[in-house]
Parts: sequence; structure tokens; C-alpha cells
Amino acid sequence: MEVHRCRDAAEFLERAELWLIQREAENNLILGIARQLCDPNHPYQDPIYLATVEDNGRVVGCGYRTPPYKFGITDMPTSAVPLLVEDAADVYSTIPAILGPEVQATKFAELWSLRFGGSWSVGTRQRIYQLERVIFPETRAPGSMRVAADADRDLVAKFVRGFSSETHQFGGEPDARAQRLVTAGAIYLWEDGEVRSMASSSGETSNGVRIGYVYTPSALRGRGYATTLVATLSQRMLDEGRTFCFLYTELANPSSNAIYKRVGYEPVCDVVDVEFASTS
Repeated sequence: MEVHRCRDAAEFLERAELWLIQREAENNLILGIARQLCDPNHPYQDPIYLATVEDNGRVVGCGYRTPPYKFGITDMPTSAVPLLVEDAADVYSTIPAILGPEVQATKFAELWSLRFGGSWSVGTRQRIYQLERVIFPETRAPGSMRVAADADRDLVAKFVRGFSSETHQFGGEPDARAQRLVTAGAIYLWEDGEVRSMASSSGETSNGVRIGYVYTPSALRGRGYATTLVATLSQRMLDEGRTFCFLYTELANPSSNAIYKRVGYEPVCDVVDVEFASTS
């Protein structure tokens, strides 16, 4: 086995897309990121890392990072992880966390800490879901969905900050990310007299799109706004030609997992965040 570090997203997709798309929901994050990276105006910082792990020319896994965010790995033979660690160590001396299947992610963390010092621990446990058909709730929340406009930027930024604070899922600057999502037309709001809930669609793959940033302020929860918004947005994505919608949930949040199942999302696989502690 060997690691092939790709010079850009186009080369990465040429080598890995057919392998990744065999399990499109499981690999939706890297597929969406690679498509974003094909746009020269993408928001990520150098050095970007995209690599395949290959066994006699056959892809068996991938590793990726778009700074300032965490390192990610797909499913792969455990014996391939040390090769990926060695190659990534030529690019980075520190990474904030790693996201991937638990066996591979914890093995990576163990080897990385042996090389660079510091400690690690398993953080958030997440479940990836896939939807092909929306099941609308019998009782829908009042109001309607609309795309966020420029005038909503401050509110969206506030919601993104709240989402990031509660989930601990994203590094970088929440306000800047909110601005990019609004500009891209990727933020959807549920309005019932005033804005009640938020969700996004981003990370397009060949056949699907990821639903994310599902957030309702705490004082407005329990009224069905998020459930109705997710169902309505997912249906719009299917109506626009997607075959699937994907999303991530925290396993520690049973209410959100139950909500998504009720509207038609089915579990695909679990992943974990492994977080690194600095030695300083």
C-alpha cells in the first residue's frame, strides 16, 4: 500500500470519486469539500491536503484537510493508517482534531500523539443519515420557508454562532461562514411572524446534498419549527433533482435523532471526532 498525495481537487476526484461514491452518504463530506475546492474562490487556507491510500493502484481509503478545520479520514484498512499519518506529518505538525470511523480515527490519533506529543480523547460521536423520501409531520408548524437575504446576515451570523457553540462542530470564524452561506443562497429560514429556525443546504455530491446548521433558539424549541423546516427543505432539494439528502447528528442528542427519523432520514454509519490536546 502507498499514499498518493494529490496536487489539487481535480486530481483527487479523478482518482477517488468512483470509490467514494460507492458509499455516497458515508463519504458525503469529502465529496462535497472536493467539489468546493474545484472553485478557485473556495474559502479554505493552504496547505490543503487531499490524499488517496492505494493498494496496487486500487483506492482503499482517503485522507483530507482544509485548514483551519480538522483532519478527516474515510474508512480504510487499519494497516493503512500509519502510512497516512507519516504522509500527513510531512504537511502538518499540529491538527486540532480528526473526524472519521472510530477504529481508524483513534488509531490515527494514537500514532500522531506518539510522533508529536500531546494527548487525545474521543469527543463528539455523530451519526450520518440519508433521506430518499420525505415523511411530513402530521402537524406542521405554522409559517413558511424562505431563502435568507442580505438583510438577514446579522441574524444568520447569530444563529451560526449559537449552533457552533452548542455543537462544537466547526472551527474557523462563524460570522465569516454565515456570510458565505448567505451569499451562496444556502441558508433557509422558517418564518412565523418572525424568523424561528434555520437550516442550510451545502456540500453537494453527484447525487445528493447535505442539510446542516439546523438551529432554533432555545426559547422557540419544542414547537415543531426545525422539524417542519428540515422536511420542507429536504423536499425542495429532492424536487430540484437530488436523489438523496444527507445530514449529521450528535448521538448524545436523542431528540434531534428522533426528529430526523420521523421525517424520513435513515441511519447510515457512525463517526467520531477525536480531539488533540496541546503539549504547551
